[in-house]
Amino acid sequence: MFIAAIDQGTTSTRCVIFDADFSVVGVGQYEHEQIFPHKGWVEHDPVEIWDNVRLSVAAALAEANVAREDIAAVGITNQRETTVVWNRHTGKPVCHAIVWQDTRTTKLCEELAAAGGGADRWRETTGLLVNSYSSGPKLRWILDNVPHAREQAVAGDLLFGTMDTWLLWNLTGGAAGDQGKPAMHVTDVTNASRTLLMDIRSLQWDADICAELGIPMSMLPKICPSVGEFGQVRQRGVLAGVPIAGVLGDQQSAMFGQACFSPGEAKNTYGTGLFLLLNTGMEPKWSENGLITTVCYQIRGQRPVYALEGSVAIGGALVQWLRDNLGIIRDASEVEELALQVSDNGGVYIVPAFSGLFAPRWRPDARGVIVGLTRFANRCHLARAALEATAFQTKEVVDAMVADSGVPLTQLKVDGGMVRNNLLMQFQADVVCTDVVRPRLIETTALGAAFAAGLSVGLVQDLTQLRNQIRPEKTWSPRRMPQEVAMLYSEWNRAVERTYDWE
Repeated sequence: MFIAAIDQGTTSTRCVIFDADFSVVGVGQYEHEQIFPHKGWVEHDPVEIWDNVRLSVAAALAEANVAREDIAAVGITNQRETTVVWNRHTGKPVCHAIVWQDTRTTKLCEELAAAGGGADRWRETTGLLVNSYSSGPKLRWILDNVPHAREQAVAGDLLFGTMDTWLLWNLTGGAAGDQGKPAMHVTDVTNASRTLLMDIRSLQWDADICAELGIPMSMLPKICPSVGEFGQVRQRGVLAGVPIAGVLGDQQSAMFGQACFSPGEAKNTYGTGLFLLLNTGMEPKWSENGLITTVCYQIRGQRPVYALEGSVAIGGALVQWLRDNLGIIRDASEVEELALQVSDNGGVYIVPAFSGLFAPRWRPDARGVIVGLTRFANRCHLARAALEATAFQTKEVVDAMVADSGVPLTQLKVDGGMVRNNLLMQFQADVVCTDVVRPRLIETTALGAAFAAGLSVGLVQDLTQLRNQIRPEKTWSPRRMPQEVAMLYSEWNRAVERTYDWE
């Protein structure tokens, strides 16, 4: 038997077919448009993404030469916080999806914080800061600014969801339903924990916060465990009748795919952004160093597992910016080749605060800078500075996580597209002063969704069996002297301070 994992990311949508040993046998992938209507705004077309899901599934099945009858279950993982609102009767979104990187709600969040309690106003309830990152303020913006949205919502005609909910609703029938049954309007606990609307202990929507944000609770999906039952794919789909058995936000899915099942285990994902999570067990922990508290996963019938998370908005997106906006490279893979042509960054530092600074600084007023430029600097130095920025941002979050937990990091598990870059991985080991471990399968986000679905339908029996599937592929150990690292990091901090108060 096989498992289909739908991985709906920030820049593309993939379907990965895994066999019973969780080896990849087929992949389909399609990019979608990145829409920037105004400075600080980032949008996606939900209909384009739904179309790409179907194309990706068909392509993956064809490459794997696997029939629908051979698929035991579907798992879903998705970009988190990205907000979709659509009409339950027509299935049409009322506007483009507002992406997690979008900063248009910064002023609204400042007003909410100023009304009492500051950015920590709802932290004890939700685990989150009041920030443009979360879905709740994005939903409020749609209701306030899209014509007729609020009255339609009050009338019960509109539905809200993060991208998992949008895909689940369409996969299980959409506006037409499936064989007389309505489509599933559901989400899982990990995605719900990113909205600023869920009580992180009860795992239910908080009526008081919804009221203060002016959000009708009739719009909100049902919250379910991550490993459990999410209905079946509609009968007119290419996966007709296959159970959807696991749903996780992308970073929690990467934790699951890295088998970070025990308290103290951590991983960092190098994707569009950078996301470092630390398993803290079955009780939520509160950070004093700029991290957020989130649900890591929940297995049906069991208590939830929590995590501390440090989220950085721009990771691999900086390399894309060098390619698409500056034209320094033609392909993302070229950045390592360029960076290797110089022995150091030439005194150049890039701070990619394109959407402000996320963890651990949380400065929405910051904007990106390139500092230290001289006539000596060239595109090779810029490429190297971009990779070093990725490592320095990770170090900031690692330091915050160690300070919160009181436990030194003994190794850093890594995954995501950027970990193919050996220069980056070695520099990362140098600056965090610990081993960096890359798994055999670096796309652990899709693997986590497959693990969850396989566990739910009984293809695997327990977490121990899943842990045994993980194999390290390469380990980097620190090489640089601590004094050199301290000097480089000090210069990085000087550069970061130049980003403040720009917006």
